[in-house]
Amino acid sequence: MDKADLSSLPSSLPSAEEIFEYFDRLSNWGRWGEQDARGTLNFVTPEVTLAAAGEIQIGRSVSCAWDIVTRHQEGDLFGTPQRYMLNHGQGLADPDRVTPPHRKPDDRGFGASEFFGLVFHGLNITHIDALSHIFWDRKMYNGYPAEWVTSQLGATRLAITDIKEGVSTRGVLLDVARAKGVDWLEPGTPVTPTDLEEAERAQGIRVHSGDVVFLRTGYGRSRHEHGSGKTNRGQPGWHASALPWIHEREVAAIGCDTGQDVTPSGYSEAGLNLPVHSIGISAMGLWLIDNLDLEALAESATELNRWSFFLSLQPLRIEGGTGSPLNPVALF
Repeated sequence: MDKADLSSLPSSLPSAEEIFEYFDRLSNWGRWGEQDARGTLNFVTPEVTLAAAGEIQIGRSVSCAWDIVTRHQEGDLFGTPQRYMLNHGQGLADPDRVTPPHRKPDDRGFGASEFFGLVFHGLNITHIDALSHIFWDRKMYNGYPAEWVTSQLGATRLAITDIKEGVSTRGVLLDVARAKGVDWLEPGTPVTPTDLEEAERAQGIRVHSGDVVFLRTGYGRSRHEHGSGKTNRGQPGWHASALPWIHEREVAAIGCDTGQDVTPSGYSEAGLNLPVHSIGISAMGLWLIDNLDLEALAESATELNRWSFFLSLQPLRIEGGTGSPLNPVALF
């Protein structure tokens, strides 16, 4: 570990050697068959979905996504989303305007259309990672070769279209910032199993098989008040030591109001900058939902004193996609 990592993490956390053991110890390769492409979403059985429907009691819907904006933000690792208007309303009153070749000058009806392009992986756009997003030792989840993600076709295995039906299950919000009595966790603060179980006790809830767990660090509140950005001190998030807890509880997917991994991770010098991504996706087949806005959800959960809800996840059907922008919707 480097000095910066050591200074920000408790000494009681697992060593790098112990974390590397998670690749084998927590592996789900072959658990659901050699051709499995769903990973931990196998925990979302029809029975789990039917039970989750009982969470809808008052008909309130809450979005857990950020708006996608076309202005630069800190954390746009791969560039700013781009919009190009093909048709628009400006100049319609100008008699000298150029009419598109498929329109007539005296047409009364018209409309707007646009091109929109973006890289959703990064630190700002709410998105879900497909199991083809992360490689380790040139392998994807379940042993598929990394080379099967190509420049022309994208992910030829483990693409986002493997969950084209979407995911409908129980969601659980673990508000660690609230449990600790702070507005938000400071950058570089790791969330460990102890923190997760403290939040469970404070909220009177327990995570069980097939749940999607949303971790609130309060970063969304900080982002609303002070703007986005990854500081040189990093971001709060899941610590790698939480992975056995996630595995034991049979969690179907995890989400966070940051990019998931606490940064710095504490294991950078050992080559694990993002152990939750690396071990979670490639070894466990764990689905990750990055960059949530959990503030409205936390307000509703606090008001209703209900920390579980019906959760609907409907990614875009992007052929060969290594993930998708996402608008997770919680229903109470």
